Amino acid sequence: MSKLELIATSAFGIESIVARELSNLGYTETKVENGKVTFMANELGICRSNLWLRSSERVLLKIGEFKATTFEELFQQTKALPWENWLPIDAEFPVEGKSIKSKLFSVSDCQAIVKKAIVERLKAVYGISWFKETGTCYKVEVALLKDIATLTIDTSGVGLHKRGYRQLAGQAPLKETLAAAMVQLSYWKADRALIDPFCGTGTIPLEAAMIAQNRAPGLKREFISEKWGNISDKYWQQAREEAHDLYHPDIDLHIYGSDIDPKALQLARTHAEEAGLKDKVFFQKLPAAEVRSRFQYGHIITNPPYGERLGEIDDVKKLYEDLGNTFRELPTWSLHVITTFKNPEDMIGRRWDKSRKLYNGRLECHYYQFFGPKPPRKPKPETLIDSETL
Repeated sequence: MSKLELIATSAFGIESIVARELSNLGYTETKVENGKVTFMANELGICRSNLWLRSSERVLLKIGEFKATTFEELFQQTKALPWENWLPIDAEFPVEGKSIKSKLFSVSDCQAIVKKAIVERLKAVYGISWFKETGTCYKVEVALLKDIATLTIDTSGVGLHKRGYRQLAGQAPLKETLAAAMVQLSYWKADRALIDPFCGTGTIPLEAAMIAQNRAPGLKREFISEKWGNISDKYWQQAREEAHDLYHPDIDLHIYGSDIDPKALQLARTHAEEAGLKDKVFFQKLPAAEVRSRFQYGHIITNPPYGERLGEIDDVKKLYEDLGNTFRELPTWSLHVITTFKNPEDMIGRRWDKSRKLYNGRLECHYYQFFGPKPPRKPKPETLIDSETL
């Protein structure tokens, strides 16, 4: 197997979570940058990372990186890369691009030049002058950042947030990748209760359940690189068999979601059924002010309304006050809330312990965490002593 340089992209603010997930997979040779984590792996690593990464948006195969301040430099250095190692003679290879703080700021021109350079390279390799592009798709991206061009091929296809269980979505849904990151940042454990009092279509509770079951988020979907001839089917088979072996669907869970929107709750229950979690995650119509629990040392993890529109602020503030009242009724619990509000402690009634800047789509948010007391340590089993030795 070849040693490959791969890039796991992510929303800003959760790169460290993606790096942690890669470390858990055994990939510790990583480099964390804004919006991405670069790591070294092999063909099997492409399969494993696509199946297992919960908080990453997609996995890219890095073909090359170089400085380019002119179109000629971009053309010649792109042409010098070994595209034939990945692109077969019938490959479909659309080119997408982006440019940030670079002299080559025309994205459309950069895309056209990269496309032409790849074609010229493949002409020389395959000895033909026309490529029909009727085969499998290899989506190429040219990303320019401060005059550094990075050339990649997308191995995921549809974004990794598409787990396969949420075919329908309610208004302003929270991405599965961000929901998974929120759960992991909370350090919630599967043996504790979890409640989302603004659950909407159920994303946070469902992602928490999959984390608790150690279920690979990509287990029920396909990836574009599964169709590539460059990656042996045996690697995909091995990665999926590993994922099935590590999956623990029978674990007992205490995960609940509530909301006042009956349509959203109907979608949440549908998603739970599609995810195979119908009997593991429970939803009910209930306002946040009435949420209570018989469990101790649980976690509230939630994405309340933000009140971005004029006239909604006062109503949303009332919801946060209700959330604060509920939190006070659960004195051993921890609260984790993502919001655009700058001073939630004014409504929650307590100073937050930790804050992290995150992005929900294009909205700049903060993830505020209010930690409850640590649960008492479980007593160690007493050592059994044979009475005959006394």
